[in-house]
Amino acid sequence: MNNKNKRFQIWLPTLFAILFVMGVFVGTELDNNAPFVSVASPNENQYKIGLGNGKVEEILRYVEARYVDDVEEKELMEDAINRVIQELDPHSNYIPSEQLMAINEQLEGNFDGIGVEFMNLEDTIVIISPLAGGPSEAVGIMAGDKIISVEDTIVAGIGKDTEEVIEYLRGEKGTKVRVGILRGQEKKLREFTITRDEIPINSVDVAYMIDEKTGYIKINRFSAKTYEEFMVGMEGLIEKEGMKDLIIDVRHNPGGYLQEATNILCQFFAERGKLLVYTEGRTVKRTDYKTTGRTFFDVENIAVLIDEGSASASEIVAGAIQDLDRGVLVGRRSFGKGLVQEQYDLQDGSALRLTVARYYTPSGRSIQRSYEDMEGYDSDLIDRYNRGELTNADSSIVADSLKFYTRRGRVVYGGGGISPDIFVPIDTLLLSEDYAQLSQHLPIFTYRYIDDHRADLQQKSVRELAVSDETFADFIAYATEEGISMDSVISSQLEKVIRISLNARIAKQFHGETGFYKVWNEQDEIVQVALDALKQRDPLRLQAQN
Repeated sequence: MNNKNKRFQIWLPTLFAILFVMGVFVGTELDNNAPFVSVASPNENQYKIGLGNGKVEEILRYVEARYVDDVEEKELMEDAINRVIQELDPHSNYIPSEQLMAINEQLEGNFDGIGVEFMNLEDTIVIISPLAGGPSEAVGIMAGDKIISVEDTIVAGIGKDTEEVIEYLRGEKGTKVRVGILRGQEKKLREFTITRDEIPINSVDVAYMIDEKTGYIKINRFSAKTYEEFMVGMEGLIEKEGMKDLIIDVRHNPGGYLQEATNILCQFFAERGKLLVYTEGRTVKRTDYKTTGRTFFDVENIAVLIDEGSASASEIVAGAIQDLDRGVLVGRRSFGKGLVQEQYDLQDGSALRLTVARYYTPSGRSIQRSYEDMEGYDSDLIDRYNRGELTNADSSIVADSLKFYTRRGRVVYGGGGISPDIFVPIDTLLLSEDYAQLSQHLPIFTYRYIDDHRADLQQKSVRELAVSDETFADFIAYATEEGISMDSVISSQLEKVIRISLNARIAKQFHGETGFYKVWNEQDEIVQVALDALKQRDPLRLQAQN
């Protein structure tokens, strides 16, 4: 195995984690105005689906009644359903009832709980921070507190995993939960009674000014509240900060609600009736989504950041901006998911998300890549790396037969994601074995460092939190104690990214997501390339040079 492939294997867990998230969200391209779908009774002939009047159910009844060994009917039924789904497309999926609530929480943008961000440190739940305005903050829970008990159950030091503790802490809005907290070096537990409340799951991570005229907004998915969150961010940037240009970051954004994406797009076009995207399927007539002409803010130049993790609604935003020549796309080719799902709730609390249409950008191109080879579809990201596409623009595959043209006559391609106007290669240092080994120790070291220096650190600005040589040396010593071999000298590039990672984590603790991104984006090449592009009189001219 060559060194390039070996380095990539280190990144595989991260890639698969991203793809797992996509498996949950990328199949949820739901139209907010989709019609209600009821479950038809067997007598409604118009809804018969060709299964022989309940033949599957009939067979399962025989199996349950007469088969030689005991069987679990529910498992057999779900296996049968999954086999059917597997014969369709990669994004139609069956969701068991026990998983549906968690998935819907992410899409709806809220859940009921106590409102804390935490980590599992040495078999103990440690509060990273109480969410601002949340129920835990209201009763006095603080960053660094350790949760020892919930009601009368000990949850620390006895092997309770994170999911089990979450089950204890979550509950319906208005219900109360009693938690035992150990604070600092105290020996006696403090008891807090917390009234659970609705906790927002933000889809907009951050909105801040990245320079004197440019705003930066990071969208992590398109939930039911994304447009609202986006507009709140825009209002602050324009009315309070005087923003002129905007960077929209949808990297690693797996998609979500179609309507939220088009609502955001409408803010960038003063003209009414301009086509943004359309959907069409075998049984679904064409639906056009157009600009409303109702813009609330003026934005001059726009850059959209995309990568191999940008999918679905993210590609709608990127495709419309590109096809209508409204801004410049920076990064790497997007995921290539152009299928629309509708959700059908089933009687037992489970759900079917079924692909009913494809979506097309304003120029008429379908973004969906081929899934004739399902195994190849699943391994596409690894294949992109192996053929050099993530590191070299010349290795990108485009289908010359699928040429389309933007409003200004620029050539763009369909058949497999959105290709950026300006290519930026992936940072291979973040794929290296050395970084992978060191970075796994960043969370615990950062927590301990903050816990030891909290009083001093909380008085400092983001820039004043820069990691000192002494702190970096302490981290390397800690990593060595944890079994990391430091036989070779750390390169200056690796030291730089470790310092930035430490600094960003510390800044997040005291200045929230804004603090994290202010630090991280200073060394993020895609962000810096986008900033340079926006400084040009015509950013789209740069695409001819890349």
